[in-house]
Amino acid sequence: MSTPTPATPTTATLTSVTSTAAPTTWLELAPDDPYGLATLPYGVFSTPDRPAPRVGVRVGDRVLDVGAAAALAGMESETVWMHPTLNAFLGQGASAWAAAREWLTLVLTDESYRDVVLPHLVPLDRATLHLPIEVADYVDFYAAEHHARRASQIFRPGAGLGENWKHLPVGYHGRAGTIVVSGSDVVRPTGQRRATAGAGSDPEFGPSTRLDLECELGFVLGGPTTQGSRVQVDEADEHLFGVVLLNDWSARDLQAWESAPLGPFLGKSFATSISAWVTPMAALDAARVSVPGQDDPTPLPYLTGRSPARGLDLQLELWVGDTLVTRPRARDLYWSPEQLVAHLTVGGASIRNGDLLGSGTVSGAADDSLGCLLELTWGGRDAFTLDDGSTRTFLDDGDVVSITATAPGPGGARVGVGEVTGRVRPARP
Repeated sequence: MSTPTPATPTTATLTSVTSTAAPTTWLELAPDDPYGLATLPYGVFSTPDRPAPRVGVRVGDRVLDVGAAAALAGMESETVWMHPTLNAFLGQGASAWAAAREWLTLVLTDESYRDVVLPHLVPLDRATLHLPIEVADYVDFYAAEHHARRASQIFRPGAGLGENWKHLPVGYHGRAGTIVVSGSDVVRPTGQRRATAGAGSDPEFGPSTRLDLECELGFVLGGPTTQGSRVQVDEADEHLFGVVLLNDWSARDLQAWESAPLGPFLGKSFATSISAWVTPMAALDAARVSVPGQDDPTPLPYLTGRSPARGLDLQLELWVGDTLVTRPRARDLYWSPEQLVAHLTVGGASIRNGDLLGSGTVSGAADDSLGCLLELTWGGRDAFTLDDGSTRTFLDDGDVVSITATAPGPGGARVGVGEVTGRVRPARP
């Protein structure tokens, strides 16, 4: 069978495909599959017969070897998908991202491309998933008001929301080198903590006894900028490639002792887990919602755009083992992804391909929407019960933590956001 030459995809065509209705495919795929054509997330995978990692796109319970399919179709873009990370693709910028999504939608909806696609579909259970990006820089924000208020009360009783909090997206520079892919084990960290004997006593040293998790979104950036330049809010979508779920593992006892007067260091630097799949921002058009508040006070001009700020309506679920613990909602985040990018760059910091921005813990007002154990147990005061009858205040060795999420898609479809999971291993001697 001859392979037709694909038309050059355009952003305008892409918008019509993804925004109004979920496209249909010639593949055997359930219409309600969260990884259908409305999603098309990118990852990096390898297989036993081809151990070199390369870019793949998830379609249902299979992975399309997108570079190999593009080569068979005679597409010049095949080389960026043969890399062991998404960084080369990220560097091509927003127009290339839109064109790629348009081409993928085309080959999965036009049956004349069957011979391009079928030879390069790999069952998901045969694929080994890798860290999808080489993380350039990692910044973790603090963008949920309810979490910020509770954390302040727990760490500093009587304290309220910082006076700067509603004026700027508070954040800190994290450690890019300890970002790990979903499924990786996390070793309990060791460090200093406040002496139990009280003020004036020497600090204690040993494995963290208050190991926590944080449900977050991670925003993957691309389209590099030069140092000293700024990205305006209305330009930020040119650099926001996609979303991962992010678990910012946190040693609360180490964090409380070291974070005076500066921010987190060893309490956060040992591991941060992210999804193996990056869900494109284009897949989340139908999930955009207004952010809460921002009218008292009104943000400074560099944090406002031509249109009101918009967040994402992702429904997250936090699991410890087989127990569903809470269901945070990303729509509770006070600052939008575009505002995070604008604030990151306003001082002149550049964007690099593979930059990762954490949203900070996603928490709402209700008890069933809390995004970390610090809040759920009020700093360890109140235990919660798992389905097997055991109780927790913080994580035990052997605990498996998973965060899952879905979002509304076009035409009533549901968009899946790749889960992030990790098992706690004992501290090293």
